[in-house]
Amino acid sequence: MLVHQILKSKADEGVITIKPGTSVAAAAEILSSRRIGALIVSADGKKPIGILSERDIVRELGRRGVGCMSDTVDDLMTAKLVSCTADQSNDVVLEQMTAGRFRHMPVMAGDEMIGLISIGDVVKARLSELSMEKEALEGMIMGH
Repeated sequence: MLVHQILKSKADEGVITIKPGTSVAAAAEILSSRRIGALIVSADGKKPIGILSERDIVRELGRRGVGCMSDTVDDLMTAKLVSCTADQSNDVVLEQMTAGRFRHMPVMAGDEMIGLISIGDVVKARLSELSMEKEALEGMIMGH
């Protein structure tokens, strides 16, 4: 399955972004209220400059305590983004996520972000593929 097919299967709420300079506390509130695991840091909502995950916040809380909540998202975000394109396969994306030990990946068309996929989205797509393959094989075995 290709990334663009995964994006089509998601509820189209768009990518939740946060502006640089926003406090980590505000970011944590958005993550909590939206029940999501990461925010893309972007000045215009299209060009990502970083990603801030709940893991980033928890890691810093463990290291420094609640003082980090007044920092800006720029201070904690991962600035070196790993992204994919809509024509990549879910297997390639899953390998990248597993190797890099991250769970969210922006989908890019040139320098513009067109979506965000999570490892859960990719695993769900792979399970769907495996189910279809299983049914096809069972059909062949049974002569259908």
